[in-house]
Amino acid sequence: MPFRSDDLVDDIMRSAPYTIPVFLAFRMACVGCPIATFHTVDDACREHGIDREKFLAALCDCVPA
Repeated sequence: MPFRSDDLVDDIMRSAPYTIPVFLAFRMACVGCPIATFHTVDDACREHGIDREKFLAALCDCVPA
């Protein structure tokens, strides 16, 4: 499943719950955050000072085979 920078954080976590540990590993407290329903990956990475490409790569790497 390809993840994009304009995907909503909440949509990713709901449709692919196996991504939640990635959010937590990057110290993103998006799990349970009401703003996650409005924030894109790009917004969240900018807000948390995280390299977007590294984060997207980690999300893609966690997809079960």
